[in-house]
Amino acid sequence: MNASAQLDLSRRERQIMDAIYRLGSATVSDVIVEMPDPPSYSAVRAMIGKLESKGYLEHRQEGPRYLYLATVPRQEARESALARLVRTFFDGSTEKAVTALLGMSAGEMKDEELDRLSALIQEAKKGEQ
Repeated sequence: MNASAQLDLSRRERQIMDAIYRLGSATVSDVIVEMPDPPSYSAVRAMIGKLESKGYLEHRQEGPRYLYLATVPRQEARESALARLVRTFFDGSTEKAVTALLGMSAGEMKDEELDRLSALIQEAKKGEQ
């Protein structure tokens, strides 16, 4: 998996990845406990096998159990998913995406959060010069 990998996952695969990211490493049973309205053990095991064959997960054996770990760091997965979302729904425009997010959060953001965003924007401006 490289930095430009696209995490194109189904809803259930995302739930599995979320569980493994939260736990760090997990057995199939651990993942099932973390999933909302989980499917059967064998279905989760099959999806984990699919994620492993796609290169998103790897396993190590610990006694009789397999522990699954993500091969893509969470931050890299976030950035890849966000880049795909911006391309797909906002014509590749970061401005459109940020505008939509701010519109959704209107009145809910604290002054500290807005100050941090403003500082990040100023930093980005300096980086372009």
